[in-house]
Amino acid sequence: MPDLTLLHTAEVHVETFRALAPEADLDQQVRADWLERAQSGIDAALKAEIAEAVEAADGPVLCTCTTLGPAAEEAGAIRIDWPMMQEAARTGGPVLMAYCLESTAAPSEALLRRAFGARDPQLICLKLGLHWPLFEAGDSAGFAAGIAGNVAEAMESTDFACVVLAQASMAGAAERLRGQTEVPVLASPEIAIQVLLKEQKGGA
Repeated sequence: MPDLTLLHTAEVHVETFRALAPEADLDQQVRADWLERAQSGIDAALKAEIAEAVEAADGPVLCTCTTLGPAAEEAGAIRIDWPMMQEAARTGGPVLMAYCLESTAAPSEALLRRAFGARDPQLICLKLGLHWPLFEAGDSAGFAAGIAGNVAEAMESTDFACVVLAQASMAGAAERLRGQTEVPVLASPEIAIQVLLKEQKGGA
């Protein structure tokens, strides 16, 4: 049985998670078509396919796509951004949340507010969709640099308690930003894989 099954919507995530957990047995499945279809809303057919993939997996399942997160969670998977949002809640607000896809905004904000509970995260959202074509073109370095640059600009005008990079694809910007600020910059892949593999070992 694999330590973890991961449901991705981009091939680039496979190498990211392999590097984050080189000794783990990861079953990584890529379904780019799911994200394309979800841009106009997650219909019953897509929900059924996600549920089928989760049910077929042997052991825990991590959905690395923020847009598909609510449907995957409903099917029994773990959302990649949930451990990150819990960490943001422990840090407190104000929170700067950066995202690229419009389909990510609502589920990410709802999950962050769920993690904060009755407390106000004093959330500021930063839409960075202009950089998404770089990610789609495979320019990971340009994408990370663009995200980091805009987030750094936003941080100049407000004192934030933490920065949340809402999509797993944005994780490359975290390292760049951490070299420029002492404010915690949270990226979902590293936080999720650490938490889940630790839980697996604890339950073994």
